[in-house]
Amino acid sequence: MRLAALACVCALLAGCAQGGVDIVRDVPPLDRTPAASITADDFASGSFTASDGTVLPYRLLAPASMEPGRRYPLVVQFHGSGAIGSDNRAQIEGDLAARAWAVPALRARYPAFVLVPQFPQRSANYDDPATPTVAYAAPALQSALELIDAVAARAPVDPRRIYASGFSMGGSTTLLALLARPDLFAAAMTMSAIAPSRSEAARLKTMPLLMLHGDADSENPIGSDREMVAAIHAAGGRQARLREYAGLKHQPPGDMLPGEWWRDWLFAQHRKP
Repeated sequence: MRLAALACVCALLAGCAQGGVDIVRDVPPLDRTPAASITADDFASGSFTASDGTVLPYRLLAPASMEPGRRYPLVVQFHGSGAIGSDNRAQIEGDLAARAWAVPALRARYPAFVLVPQFPQRSANYDDPATPTVAYAAPALQSALELIDAVAARAPVDPRRIYASGFSMGGSTTLLALLARPDLFAAAMTMSAIAPSRSEAARLKTMPLLMLHGDADSENPIGSDREMVAAIHAAGGRQARLREYAGLKHQPPGDMLPGEWWRDWLFAQHRKP
């Protein structure tokens, strides 16, 4: 049944609107109830010191049960700007997308390590904070990439199945991470992101990429994601898709949680050796 559902999802993502853009209407409001009881304490706490001395607090969720000798996907969840700090809690408790991975039903369906670093300052900067159109990597991103390498080296992680995701600044950071380390990630899903320079689009043309964005988002306008997907397709890429949610403001869409449709797609992606 799961394979059949995945086939439907793949058909949906691969065969819809022209130019890699799907228009989504009439999505029900986001139900936050499934993740309401999840706190930072459901994730193990850690701290990592990068080569430049930057200290990154982080939370790590392991698969609910682990089989000897098996390797598991690693999902890196990047937080939005509201969770900047050092308390090692805000990146979980202030980020619904991060908490959702610990919902028991989702944790059972998608056995994986989920890494949620907390940045002491912005991980992505914008050309114009008032009306952003282009995202640039901040120094803290490199520290997070070192953390990912460290976690992947010590835990039973499948190196072909490392994924990135994030909302708002976290989505922008996800796209920048793909550019910084295309050898590391197998796929990514972003929400309400600001894209990097469109001149970098060709470097993403082989990356499976799903971008979710509301067309009424005034904080991170959707035009940035539209332009990046168009640029990727113009460069010959066919694995990047944008889901435009009609009337949605700067918030995750209602079908993000539980979101088996996009999680099935994400977990089906494998980086080539």
